[in-house]
Amino acid sequence: MDVMAEPIPVELKQTERGWQLFRGGEPYFIRGAGGTHSLTELAAAGANSVRTWDAENVRGDDDVGVLLDEAHALGMTVAVGIWLGHERHGFDYTDPEQVATQFERARGIVEQHKDHPALLLWGIGNEMEGFEAGDNPAIWKAVNDIAAMVKELDPHHPTMTVTAFVHGERIEYVHRRSPAIDIHGVNAYGGAAPVHERLREGGATKPFILTEFGPVGPWEMPTTDWGAPYEQTSAEKAAFYRQSYEQGIEAAAGQALGAYAFLWGNKMEATSTWFGMFLDDGARLAAVDVMTQLWSGRVPDDRAPSAMPLEVDGATTVQPGAEVRVSANASDPEGKPLDPRWVLRAESGETLTGGDFRPDLPAIDGAIVAADERGARVRMPDEPGPYRLFYYAYDPAGNAATANVPLLVEGEVRTRLPVVVYNDGFEGMPWAPSGWMGGTEHLTVDGRSTENVHSGEHSVRIRYEGTFGWAGVAWQHPANNWGDQDGGFDLSGAGKLELWARGAYGGEKIDFGVGLLGDDRAYPDSAMTKLEGIVLTREWQRYELKLDKLDLSSIKTGFFVTLTGRRTPVTLYLDQIRYVR
Repeated sequence: MDVMAEPIPVELKQTERGWQLFRGGEPYFIRGAGGTHSLTELAAAGANSVRTWDAENVRGDDDVGVLLDEAHALGMTVAVGIWLGHERHGFDYTDPEQVATQFERARGIVEQHKDHPALLLWGIGNEMEGFEAGDNPAIWKAVNDIAAMVKELDPHHPTMTVTAFVHGERIEYVHRRSPAIDIHGVNAYGGAAPVHERLREGGATKPFILTEFGPVGPWEMPTTDWGAPYEQTSAEKAAFYRQSYEQGIEAAAGQALGAYAFLWGNKMEATSTWFGMFLDDGARLAAVDVMTQLWSGRVPDDRAPSAMPLEVDGATTVQPGAEVRVSANASDPEGKPLDPRWVLRAESGETLTGGDFRPDLPAIDGAIVAADERGARVRMPDEPGPYRLFYYAYDPAGNAATANVPLLVEGEVRTRLPVVVYNDGFEGMPWAPSGWMGGTEHLTVDGRSTENVHSGEHSVRIRYEGTFGWAGVAWQHPANNWGDQDGGFDLSGAGKLELWARGAYGGEKIDFGVGLLGDDRAYPDSAMTKLEGIVLTREWQRYELKLDKLDLSSIKTGFFVTLTGRRTPVTLYLDQIRYVR
């Protein structure tokens, strides 16, 4: 850190105007965004703060210290997140060792960054309570214990925890059973406007921050007959950002401390365009214009184009290989010409990911027969299943508009392959690496290793420090499923499981396979098979396990690996684990 390590105190006070934040003795209202796209652009738009979900791997391998330095140079603050484990990812809040490790990790983050002058507050967890009632007392005890520790180490910055909306028992646990939490962070999309009313009606006693708001979520939108949600155009989303801010924040004076728009950047979630305020090529969307006006009071000189919903000539359910005609209507506020782009992609089929990482889906080559700014002729694939047609309209200034429409190719839908078990992190993968076996007290598993990865930015690092013996990890669905829960996935049509593996020194011995749950369990795997006696080398090698002729209709244990101990610790690395046709 180049700046002096001297904190700027942030206080939470009840005044005659209600709840207020004071930073350095001056009132401070949060005009912020979540995400790490250019902070220079964010500051120029009139924002004064940025939110992170964790303090590690904030941008690539950088920790939050880099972001704090950059924000300080721009006169901005950072709400620093401390990620807490999710049960759906395999975290077990009844496991004292996991909870203690998480507690100490949080301590280390606070000790490292507590004196940075750009620090605004601590965000302890994000939706760690899950999406149902949110009433697991073990989770809330861990949250409050960490918050109490944070307050002891750092008396200069408030504590906040972030929940998925305010339904269930969230108000009870945040406001009455977590005394070390100062602020309730709320993530809300379609229901952002009435959050303050819901909090008051539920007996909330603490102030809140709208920690994520934006377009209507895919789980809140109407759907097609086959379950694909309709997505708002970029212009409709921009209008919804304004509505949520004006009705949910400006109307909640004395209760709301500000808000963080989502997402200052781009990501794949439900679709590649659903939540980002920018496209993946950096083009600005209309949501940036709206938030610039709300933050700064000024309208941008060159605003983003707008697009009407796409119109399909005829049915949206068609036969394999059919040609579909679609009309578009887009315009630029300054009257400049627009450059159109049309893309057909397979439908992701996942709309309740909780923000988990998902790789973007590729464009289908040859699908666009002819296209311009007014419409397109699209040749649908021969493979049955759901698809989505995307329309982008760019202006000369680097702004864009988006619209899309779901389409369905009729016929029997097989599992869309490949199905990924591991890709650049455990978050968002179908199975969780929750089934530890053998000498687990000597086992460590890191899903974000950066040591000589095979592809992407991370690989799995598994280390066993026991003397001889063995240990292993099973990827399970749902997490911690040893056959007493229903679950699993239909992988019919997969021909093999493939992966890349290497050892730290060479000579490491492993087995790997699919399925562990036999017919003696209430909910068995529909198939079990493995590859034994693999001896790893120091270089990455590709391995495959043939699956043809197996019943893959219900695979609850999507992958497992076991390793054999020796006199010295054994370390191995795995990457790109996936089922292919």
